[in-house]
Amino acid sequence: MPEPIHIDSRWAQRLRSGEQPDAADVREHLLAVHQRHAGFTEAVARGCRDAAGRNSYEWLAEVIDPSRHRTVLDLACGSGVLAEVCLQRHGDAIELIGVDMSADELALARRRMPSPGVRLHQALAQSMDCIPDAGVDVVLCHWALTLMDPIEPVLAEIRRVLRPQGTLAAIIDGDIASSPSYAAVHDVIYSAAQHEYPCYANADLGDARVRTPEPLAALLRQTFRNASVRIEPGLVSLDGAPQTLAEEATGFFYASFVLSAHARARALAEVARVLSADAGSDGLGRFDMPIHRLVAQL
Repeated sequence: MPEPIHIDSRWAQRLRSGEQPDAADVREHLLAVHQRHAGFTEAVARGCRDAAGRNSYEWLAEVIDPSRHRTVLDLACGSGVLAEVCLQRHGDAIELIGVDMSADELALARRRMPSPGVRLHQALAQSMDCIPDAGVDVVLCHWALTLMDPIEPVLAEIRRVLRPQGTLAAIIDGDIASSPSYAAVHDVIYSAAQHEYPCYANADLGDARVRTPEPLAALLRQTFRNASVRIEPGLVSLDGAPQTLAEEATGFFYASFVLSAHARARALAEVARVLSADAGSDGLGRFDMPIHRLVAQL
């Protein structure tokens, strides 16, 4: 994995000065991260697998039922990993639309899926004018709802584009407490970010209500009246040498991109130490990521 570039966005600058960033600052920061590190999410998420051998993209794609779902929207499609999984599984049985706000991520997605049958659009989740009312059967969103703020306009747009009896499915954060090793890695990286940006804890990316399943489920029930909402816990893991795992795990957290080179080096060393503590006799450590799959059936 290449050495990460420190992102000194307006969002980071405001945090450093003790100001509260706004939604425009958040979007500018996210675009800067994905411009300079396009594809970084898949670099770790594709390799992390559950006990059944599935990564989080594959687990999410299992929601698609070709007998009911003809048109599939991959919301915040990024570099196109989830869309590619859907196409590999269902081919011409589905029509696939990808939406992302990052031109750099979409460029990777177009290279991954050059087929003209895959429609990719640059747009915000809050304003998907590229999709007509009731235009899709299922909306999939892989680990991006947590970054969308305000979340209410996003859910309203999802409701608008979904057909009656449509489905929304998303991978969201899991319960940190369910994995002590993940909690330790998380604490190292976020403590480093808060040391450099004392206001970081009060201005993390996204809407805090989306980071835990119960408040998000409540929001969904408000938006999608009479919807059936279920939340399924999962755990995906990646094995490897502790130092290599530390670099991969640290690069998965948005907080790592605002760390100075010195702070990041210290965080990497501490994460490697945490992962080494549970290494097996073969010297390999394990990085766990607790996740939830949320499925709302209209």
